[in-house]
Amino acid sequence: MVGTVYKSTGSWYTVKTRNGKFYQCRIKGRFRITEIKSTNPIAVGDIVQFELETKNNEDTGVINRIEERKNYIIRKSVNLSKQTHIIASNIDQVFLLITLNNPQTFTSFIDRFLVTAEAYAVKTILLFNKIDTYDEEELLEVKYLASLYRKIGYECIGISATTTENVDKVKVLMVNKVSMFSGHSGVGKSTLVNTIEPSLDLKTKKISQQHMQGQHTTTFAEMFDLSFDAKIIDTPGIKGFGVVDMDPEEVGDYFPEFFALKQDCKFNNCLHLKEPKCAVKEALENDEVSYSRYKSYLQILEGEEENYRTDNWDNL
Repeated sequence: MVGTVYKSTGSWYTVKTRNGKFYQCRIKGRFRITEIKSTNPIAVGDIVQFELETKNNEDTGVINRIEERKNYIIRKSVNLSKQTHIIASNIDQVFLLITLNNPQTFTSFIDRFLVTAEAYAVKTILLFNKIDTYDEEELLEVKYLASLYRKIGYECIGISATTTENVDKVKVLMVNKVSMFSGHSGVGKSTLVNTIEPSLDLKTKKISQQHMQGQHTTTFAEMFDLSFDAKIIDTPGIKGFGVVDMDPEEVGDYFPEFFALKQDCKFNNCLHLKEPKCAVKEALENDEVSYSRYKSYLQILEGEEENYRTDNWDNL
């Protein structure tokens, strides 16, 4: 039998077959995917083959094969830095929710997420949430960030999950697609999903006042079928986003504005560091490339292991 993984709880997987029936499935024995050292060999969104077995008059499945993935979002496991965690697979688009405060989303986090999405061919749309709570100065900051990323080529939408401002725009983009919602805990993922599809009634929690961070309400990624011909994958809040090992020469290719300038660099293997006649460094000096993006690039290149966990530097 063939089906799509809708939920993973570590040892059991909820799989929906093409005729719409759900089965609880498990993996038989050791199950590894070639060349991926992941904490979770099977992810939400995976298309799997499984066999049915009956115990105590209950049908469960044993997964024996994963179909080839068209893409996936992967990050370093925070507690096991040498291992990786596949958040979800076979995604048409990701909505990355961003908030200026309560909690604060740093540009370094946004950029690491975008680099990974570029590397694995996943379209990303930036949603600046909670715009109903910002003062005039904060709204100017949102406009600045949105213009920065729009210039690079990313679609940006200012929304409010609580007042529903621009939520209809998000819904239109979701039709006929599998959309993943991601971001820090507390940015409003579950609230937004509930606004889009109230019948789901996902759990939400208030921001922790002590640490001004979100509290985890989603503990496992889960896919849902929506009433308007769309699917969403709701994911646990991400505190840090570690970029999975990339060759230094390829990191710049996943910054679209750097890649566009690459052909104008003197050396075709330019790392945009201290090389002479580097088009990216020249663009940086002329304010044609954002310093925050270049700083994120340097951090990824240098592999600052601790920074992706804490994000404790000034927002640029």
